[in-house]
Amino acid sequence: MRFGVDEAGKGPVLGSMFAAAVRCDPGDLPDGVGDSKGIPDDRRERLAEAIRSVATVGLAEIPRTRIDDPETDMNTLTVAAHAEALSAVATDDLSGLVDAGDTDAERFGRRVADRVDAEIDLGAAHGADETDPLVGAASIVAKSAREAHVAALAEEYGPVGSGYPSDPTTREFLKRYVDEHGDLPDCARASWSTCDDVLAAAEQSSLASF
Repeated sequence: MRFGVDEAGKGPVLGSMFAAAVRCDPGDLPDGVGDSKGIPDDRRERLAEAIRSVATVGLAEIPRTRIDDPETDMNTLTVAAHAEALSAVATDDLSGLVDAGDTDAERFGRRVADRVDAEIDLGAAHGADETDPLVGAASIVAKSAREAHVAALAEEYGPVGSGYPSDPTTREFLKRYVDEHGDLPDCARASWSTCDDVLAAAEQSSLASF
């Protein structure tokens, strides 16, 4: 039995980041497990359900408030997310791989292992979600959690898009919200430059109206 860990939602301007740890025999995983980014939504959700039925799964959520904390950074938060998810499934003498969230994969792996209160054999590699089936499974579960979170935001606020800065729907949502309320929504990562841009544009528009 081994484990794999990956995260989803590191880059969006809206909402939480999630990490998942999957522990099981790799041979028990459903066919078609791989990097969640290349899997259609409906198939990803079926795979996520199948993974949960055969594996022990740990899930960690890093909310917007932690992301905006000026005393931390995204590398440290990604380490924390991986460690929190892994701690939910880790047992002594377990081995596995995490998808490295740092340019230095070895350093990232050490930082995650240091936060897990179990004697584990942990490796880290870039692109592990594409090469290791358990990390690929963790990628699917993390992405499924992130998508459910975005769906909940859409129920609360209306269309928010994917939450990524490059998404026109997301940018339009932020612009419209600031225009209507004079401030960012609670779900927005205020420390992101996208939010600075939206607020600056709103201020400029307000000044121009005088």
